[in-house]
Amino acid sequence: MIIYGVALLAICTLAGVILGDMLGVLLGVKSNVGGVGIAMILLICARLYMQKRGGGMTKDCEMGVGFWGAMYIPVVVAMAAQQNVVTALHGGPVAILAAIASVLVCGCVIALISRFNKGEPLPDEEPSLILPASPSPPVATTAGGR
Repeated sequence: MIIYGVALLAICTLAGVILGDMLGVLLGVKSNVGGVGIAMILLICARLYMQKRGGGMTKDCEMGVGFWGAMYIPVVVAMAAQQNVVTALHGGPVAILAAIASVLVCGCVIALISRFNKGEPLPDEEPSLILPASPSPPVATTAGGR
């Protein structure tokens, strides 16, 4: 059943590569633009859709998707190594400005999310019981055991 998770990832990867190539053509770049990122977004959407639909993914299928989700960063690093960064930097300051702008936009979005979505605090932990070797009554202690 793990193969179904890998098959789902393969479908999302192919769709992401095709969409990334099309985006590159639209932008006039002779490269794939964001294909792996698009693939991961498609994978997340497919997983959420299958969970909402009810039981679409078995535990083994989720293990396959989880494995390749963990492999996401090494794949992105390997793909970035293939890009010709030196040529991009010689092409003008647009690459540097785009990098700075993307970092600033991400920082602002994270700040907005953390400001508006506070979440709920975690519930208090119940004190753990330590059973001594002697037959005396149990003693309640705090979480640190001190």
